[in-house]
Amino acid sequence: MTTPVPQAPTGLRPVSADVDVFGVTHRGHVRADNQDHFLIASLHKLLRVHQTSLPEANQASLVSESRGYLFLVADGVGGRRGGKEASGLALRTIADYVTHLTDLYRRLDHEKEHAFLAELTKSVEHSHEILLRQGEREFGGHALATTLTMVAVLWPRAYLVQVGDSRCYRLREGELQRMSRDQTLAQELVDTGALGAAQGEASPLRNVLASALGGPQATPVATTTDCRWQDVLLLCTDGLTKHVSDEEIAAELAQVASAESSCRALVDLALARGGSDNVTVVIGRLREKRLSAVSAQPSAR
Repeated sequence: MTTPVPQAPTGLRPVSADVDVFGVTHRGHVRADNQDHFLIASLHKLLRVHQTSLPEANQASLVSESRGYLFLVADGVGGRRGGKEASGLALRTIADYVTHLTDLYRRLDHEKEHAFLAELTKSVEHSHEILLRQGEREFGGHALATTLTMVAVLWPRAYLVQVGDSRCYRLREGELQRMSRDQTLAQELVDTGALGAAQGEASPLRNVLASALGGPQATPVATTTDCRWQDVLLLCTDGLTKHVSDEEIAAELAQVASAESSCRALVDLALARGGSDNVTVVIGRLREKRLSAVSAQPSAR
C-alpha cells in the first residue's frame, strides 16, 4: 500500500524532543513465561571514537540528531519451547542488520526508498534463516518460531514489514486503521470468501499462523505509507487483541496523554479481562505542542 506524500509545512520536520515513544510487555496471568519481545530504537549517523582528548561529556555531539525510529514487536509462537529465544533472537538479528544500513537511510530519498524497504525485508528473511539454523543446532531440529512486525519511520515516510499476526495500527483523524494483515489460516479463509469477517474473528483458526519466522512458511509482507504529524502508531501482539477491541484501542489512542500512559492502560485492560496470553504494546507519536507553534508562523503556511 503506497499513499501520496503530503506536503509538510516548512520547518515542520520532527526533532527528538517532539517524539514520544514507549513500550510495555507483560507475561499475563496464564503463561508460565513471557515469550514476547519488543525493541524501540532511534536511527543516527554517528562517528565511532577510538581515542580522543575530548572530555567524555562532549563526545555526545559526535552522534547526529535522530534520522528516524525503528519499532519491532515479536511473539514467540504458541507458547512452546524456544518461543522466548526465537522472538529475542529475531529482534537482535534484525537490529544488527539494520545498523549496517546507516548510509542508505542517511541518504534516503524517494528514488531509494524501494531499496531501503528491500533491505528491511532482507533483514527479516535473514532472521528467518538464523532461526532455522539455531533450531537445528541448539534445539535438536525443533522449530524456533516467532511473529515479527517492524516499522521504520523516516519522516515523512514509514516502512512496514510483517510476518505472522502481531499487528500494526495507525490512528489518523480519529479513525483507527489496521496497517497489517494477520497471516493466519482464518484470515486466509476470509480472504477467499470461505468465511465472513465475523466468522473469521470467532474461528479457532485465527490462532493458527500461516506464516512465521523460523516456521515452515515465512512470507514477509512489506508496505510503504506516509506519516502525518498527528498520527498515532501502535504495534501489539495478539495478547492485546484477544481481550481489547479495535474500538477500545481507537478510543484510548484518541485521547492519548502520553505513549507510556496509553501503553499501560491498554495492557492493564487486557490483564483485567483475563490476560490469557503474553501482551505487548508499543506506541509512537509526535507531541502536539510544536504543531500549533509552527502552524502560527507565516513560513508554515
